[in-house]
Formats: sequence, C-alpha cells, structure tokens
Amino acid sequence: MTKKEYEKLKETIDYHMDRYYNLDQPEISDYEYDQLMIQLKEAEKQHPDWVSQDSPSQKIGGIAKREAGVKITHDVPMLSIEDVFDKKDVEAFVVKVKEKHPDASFSVEAKIDGLSATLRYTKKEDGKMHLDLCETRGDGFVGEDVTANALVIPDVQKTLDLPYEELQIRGEVYMSHEDFQRFNDVQRENGKKLAANPRNLAAGTLRQLDPAITKQRGLKMFVFNVQKGPKQLMESHVAGLSMLKENGVPVVYHEKCNTAEEVLFVIDKIAQLRGSWNYDIDGVVIKIDQVDYRKDFEAGSKYSSGHIAYKYPPEECVVVMDDILVNVGRTGKLTFTGVFHDEKTGEPARLCGTSVSRATLHNMDYIKEMKIGMGGAYKLYKSGEIIPKLNGCVKEPARIFEAPTKCPVCGDDLVSEEDSCDIRCINLSCPAQLTRAIAYFASLDCMNIVGLGETLIDDLVKEGYLKDYADIYYLKNHREELIENGILGKEKNTDKILAAIEASKDREVSKVLCALSIRNVGKTTAKDVMKHFNSLDELMNASMEQLVEIDDVGETTATCISEFFSDENNRKILEKLKNAGVQTKKEAGEDVEKKLEGLTIVVTGTLPTLSRKEAAELIETYGGKNTSSVSKKTSYVLAGEAAGSKLTKANELGIPVITEEEFLKMIQ
Repeated sequence: MTKKEYEKLKETIDYHMDRYYNLDQPEISDYEYDQLMIQLKEAEKQHPDWVSQDSPSQKIGGIAKREAGVKITHDVPMLSIEDVFDKKDVEAFVVKVKEKHPDASFSVEAKIDGLSATLRYTKKEDGKMHLDLCETRGDGFVGEDVTANALVIPDVQKTLDLPYEELQIRGEVYMSHEDFQRFNDVQRENGKKLAANPRNLAAGTLRQLDPAITKQRGLKMFVFNVQKGPKQLMESHVAGLSMLKENGVPVVYHEKCNTAEEVLFVIDKIAQLRGSWNYDIDGVVIKIDQVDYRKDFEAGSKYSSGHIAYKYPPEECVVVMDDILVNVGRTGKLTFTGVFHDEKTGEPARLCGTSVSRATLHNMDYIKEMKIGMGGAYKLYKSGEIIPKLNGCVKEPARIFEAPTKCPVCGDDLVSEEDSCDIRCINLSCPAQLTRAIAYFASLDCMNIVGLGETLIDDLVKEGYLKDYADIYYLKNHREELIENGILGKEKNTDKILAAIEASKDREVSKVLCALSIRNVGKTTAKDVMKHFNSLDELMNASMEQLVEIDDVGETTATCISEFFSDENNRKILEKLKNAGVQTKKEAGEDVEKKLEGLTIVVTGTLPTLSRKEAAELIETYGGKNTSSVSKKTSYVLAGEAAGSKLTKANELGIPVITEEEFLKMIQ
C-alpha cells in the first residue's frame, strides 16, 4: 500500500466512523468496516512511521453530539476493545495471560450491539444510592449527558440499596427486535422512513431531546462492567456482576472460564444462543476476571487493558431461488429482488436471529455474473446488519433469469441505457413511477410536505386523486370527500396535511427543481443550476450550450434537463404548479448567496452552534461548494472540536482554517 492509498483509506474509515457513531446512519456493514480497519492496521504495522494521532486506529468511536445535551468529561475513560477475528488469537490471548498469571480466570460475555453508556450513582440522605448521571461514550474521554432519557429506561435502576458512597457502572443500551419491529410498523403505516437496524434506532433514541419519545420507543440496558467502585466490586469482575444482579441490575450474559478450551466452548455456545435472543450481538468479549491483573496487558491508549473482543464471521447458509420480482422505481429504473428459501429447512433462512426470504439483486449485470435464476442455489450471508447479500452460486439454475422487454406495471416498451446496465420504463404516466415520483416530490429534501408519505400517496393515486405531482395542490378542492372516505385520516389529520401542502408553496425554487425528479438533478445540482437562472421558465427555455457552461453540469445532466422540459406533458404539469401558486421564481434578495461564490469549503469537527448539515446548507445557500475531503482545491476548512485528519491535512497543505464565528461573519 502506498502512502497516498493509506491516507485515502484513513479518510474512508473516518467517513464511515462518522456515519456510524455520530449520524447513526451507517452505509456499510460491521464486517465491511472491520475489513477496512484490518487493512489500515496491517499498513501501520508495516509502516509505523505513518501512524499519527488522527488515525482511526488511535481514535475511539464518535464525538459528542451537542443536540442531545451538555458534554461530560468521563471520570473513567470509556475505552474501546481490541477486535480479533480468529479463534487462534483468542487462544493466544488466554495463553499469554496464563503464562504471567497461572491462576487467571476469564469472563466470556455477549457483546451487545447498542450504544455504550455509564451510570453514575452517589449516596444520598436516605442512605440509598441515586442515579446522578448517564453519559454516552462519545470519543471515549468526552461524552454527552443523557440522564433524562436514561430515567425512562425500565432496566436503569433509579436507586440502588448498596452500602457505598459512589459507584459507576457501564453497560449497553439496546433495542429489542420486538420494539424495533413495532417502531417500523408505525413508520410504515404513516408512510415515513424506516429505521435501518436496532442499533441505529437505539442510538438515535437515547440521544432524543424529548424523554417522552425515548420512553415511547422502548429501550433496554445490560450492564457489563464496574467502572469505579469499592474494592468489593473491583477485585473479581464476575463477582461484581453477580452482586449487581442480586440488586436488580440486569447484567450481560456471561460465564466464568478457567482454560482456553472453556473460553472457546462458551464462544460457540453464545453463537448458538444468539438466534434465540430478542436482541442483536456483534461478538463476544473475553475479559480477565481478576481486575488487578489487567494492567499487565496494555493494548494501547485506545483499548481497555485485559480485554479482547472476538467477532463472529458473517453467518452464511445456502438458499434456493424461488422467484425474481421486478419493480419500477420513481425514475423508471427497474429493480430486481430475489425471493428464496433455506435449502435445508424449506423455510425462510435464519441469519443473525432474523428470518430472511428476500435480497436485492441490483441489476442484470449482477444477475448474469451470479448466474441467478429460479431453482438455482446460492450462498447467503449477513454480517450483523439488516441487509442480506448473496455470496456466490452453489448450483446453477436450468436457465439464467432474463429481463422483461415490457414494463411489468404499465406494459410499455422498456429501454436499455447506453454505457449502463440500467433498464428503464420511460412512460411518465406509469403508475409505479407516479407514486414514487410524488413521494419524492413531497420528501424532506424537496417540498417537505410533512405527513404526506408514500403509503398515503399510493392510496391517493389508486383512488384517482393524483395523476401527477401538481395534483397535490388541488387536493383541497376534495377536502370533504377525503374526510368522508378517510383517505388522509379524520378531519384533524386531513386539515393538517392540507395545511402542510399550502405551506410548501413557498419553498425556494431550487427545491422545486429538485422535486421534479429530473434524472441526475439532485439537491446540490438543483442549487447550482438555479444560481444561473431567475425562474424555472428561464431554465425551461435554456439552450444546451447554456446548461453545459454551469459547473458540475456535464452533457448527460444537461441532456436530462433539456429533454424533461421539452416534453409537453412536463410543461403542462409545470403550468399547473404555477397556477396553484407554487414558487417558480427566485424571491427578491436570493442573490445574497453569491457571497461565497467560487469558494470550496470543508466542514469538520463539532461546531459550537451549527450541525455539519446546517453549515453545509449555509455554504451552498451563499453560493459556495461544500465537499467532504480536503485537497489543494479547498479554499477553507471550517473546523470545530475533534476535527481530526481533515484539520491535519489542511495544515499540511497550508489551507486556511476558520472558526464558526469567522464563517458566519463571511456570510453576514
């Protein structure tokens, strides 16, 4: 690996750490993330001079999020645990400990997939210990105060009847499969975005500003460590957990072991049990039971001494393909979903404690490469995440699946795109596209019509109220009928949605452009395009030459825009939007956005008052360009606390670094 590739890998891991720990929106599986870290550590092992403090291998988790409360400096650092992926490494760890301490024993416990938190208790006048603080891990040294939310978690004891002055215990806040499913059922019913997995939802729920929402969603907690306490609880880890359990504290599943053979046996035992548990685990933690022995086995500043975590390999089974479903997306693109059963049981496959009977098949190139067809057998794996993936063909089908030539929804001819593996239905009136296109039109990044989700839109399309997205603004003419039929709910909810529709008419023109579902024109491109035109009418009449002159608009995007506005039906829809009062012209004063024109700004770290998303939106609103990586083309780096590798790179390249205060002065 070259130094340039190493720096790129660091940047990639930093990005995914931010998505996982701070945004609770991971884009890759735990397994894929672990593989990236293995590559990084191997490179650093070969080139120790490359290692710096900003390397992901030297950092712990995320950064404290200001939105969820005040920051707390941990009394006892909440360090991470070094991962191993081979049982030989587990055995080597046990042998190394035994060589120095022959009487050493070990606690082998389930590694709960949730959000780590520490509970601090102190004795009060009534003689009992009361919960004073619940703090998240953050970066391992500074977390955030989520005490108000912890108080509504049933597993968190508000008081402990123990004879100690103070006590700090650490555990994992998690969400059960049942509560996760209940949340997603409600989201689906209301046409809202579904949560990706229990871990992300648990993390987001613990950070909620409203404890009532935390209580409603349901969280649980297992304690797995005594962070600080009396000698009675700090000599033997297992004994400490036992005493806590006797006093009503739910503790993690654990077993005490004396030999490497016993440790490996329990690892396999937990692997068998995980499928019956109502929560997710992402491995097993092996700890030296004698707490005092741990200091002899330091693992670096990032990791807890005397601990290792064994990560289970991705679960895998063989499934037989029963069917391939073809759907049409909002842009007309065909999507393919495989439906299958477990080869051994004939039932849906069981992986990581959940039933799986479907997987995305991506596109026709993927289908041909994997030789996918009805009756074929394939490896299926899932690495602790929600999304299952096929992993190779075991038995080829009699015939590989062939794409349809007609749209499965409207029956029109399908078109295969040049230089692409995508197949599309280009009939804009196709019902499948219509529902998704209107849902996109109403979504957060577009017209942001609160309460009007895809489920309701699908009902309105089926009932004939919506034939295009402009029809949304004429629903008010059918108010009584909508209430009578209960399509949007009762009177109160119907009026609430109709009011949200009215309020959306004043969205800025770039959002309206984004909402039109023009291929290759997303939120950022829409903003860039509308810097050059005063209205959608001007854009509609723009030449190809004018369009390709816009930065970041190439011939492909320009063609998509031109073809969209050349279509007579689209022009009629735009006219309907204007007649309904939707803003299609720039408002006076919108040109203040030119203040940052020509500047490329990277946002990093935690800013005092702005979130990264808010800062990025301000940069784009005032004509600048926001990017995620630092390069020689970067004009400024807007840095907050825990800025990390991007700040280091900016200093190396001599790029100006500005504070939030300096940034706000630039746009005032």
